[in-house]
Amino acid sequence: MQKNSEMRIISGFLQRFGLSLAIAACGAGLAQAAPQGTPYVVIDAASGAVVAEQEAGRRWYPASLTKLMTVYVALSALRQGKVGLDTPILVSYRAARMPPSKMGFNPGSEVTLENALRMLMVKSANDIAITIAEGLGGTVEGFADQMNAAAARLGMRESHFVNPNGLHHDDHYSSARDMAIVGMALFRDFPEYSDLYGIGALRLGEQVIPTHNGLLGRYPGADGMKTGFTCAAGFNVVASATRDGRRIIAVVLGYPNAKARTLKAASLLDAGFVSRSGPSLAALRAIPGAPPNNRPRVCGRHREQVAEDDFATPFANGPTQGDQASGVAAVQAQSGRPSFDPVPVFAGRAPGWTGPALAALDDARPAASAAPSIGKAAKAKGGKKRHAAKARPKRK
Repeated sequence: MQKNSEMRIISGFLQRFGLSLAIAACGAGLAQAAPQGTPYVVIDAASGAVVAEQEAGRRWYPASLTKLMTVYVALSALRQGKVGLDTPILVSYRAARMPPSKMGFNPGSEVTLENALRMLMVKSANDIAITIAEGLGGTVEGFADQMNAAAARLGMRESHFVNPNGLHHDDHYSSARDMAIVGMALFRDFPEYSDLYGIGALRLGEQVIPTHNGLLGRYPGADGMKTGFTCAAGFNVVASATRDGRRIIAVVLGYPNAKARTLKAASLLDAGFVSRSGPSLAALRAIPGAPPNNRPRVCGRHREQVAEDDFATPFANGPTQGDQASGVAAVQAQSGRPSFDPVPVFAGRAPGWTGPALAALDDARPAASAAPSIGKAAKAKGGKKRHAAKARPKRK
């Protein structure tokens, strides 16, 4: 009775100020539309069979998971002969102005497509994503059109891209289902480049750049793929692992920290390896509504806390604690950073390349041109000098 009385008072107040209760109801509906959990999906990469999912068709901000789509478009151009791995791409002023995570190359610097793709996957470099987009698409907007066209061909029905790096934009979104589709497509359509997603570290001159993927070197069989983070998106990952020739892909979106994200992905991969049947990705329904902004619970003052124990036994039909298929315990047992043999990368042209560099169609330069040097020099193969960027680590 008291609640009804309060509602009548509020209704009268709104009507006196020319407002409609429909507006208030709309706001309440938006609040209810926010997901109770975080989206995830785990699939068999060969068949696309869905082992488990939660709100996989809900639109979500993908953050740097976007870069998997950037790689897909770049590899498509490579397959079509439009570009080569040694093709140099010019770093524009727009690219150099991107916020971290970034390589920090100065405008006018060059980087080969092969090195750019490695930096994109390991460092999650936002400036390199723009460099690739402008080199292959002429403009960021033109490359985004290519991303959306490729997404449509792949059946990614909840996705719309406006940039190649995943920096926040209200109209840039995807879903767990769609991210599983592009992950599966990368392994299926370009198997010769599958090593790209499992690189544990890069060496740029004297600098070693580690991966952001907490599963690599920890989870048995982990071989990719990409992490992502913004306050609006939360901590995301597309994770893959292979055992006995069978690859499982797990997508986790919106977790409050990197450790929780890693453990959830490990539990999903465990579930994938003990199951072989399920509906197809295409059968998963889309969930209407705009993607939620997770800034308050991920980056706010009272951000959400998640305990490791939440991921010890995620599914009733999952592996038991002593099962050899279980990787959650292996991830939890690891302390410190795994050791990797860094893959060498460099800024500059490949030895012997004499052709032109790809560049943005229109790049606004300041009146005084900047020198293209990039920090302190580092030696590359053959004794030639390359330049190392000063890069600050940023959690992805």
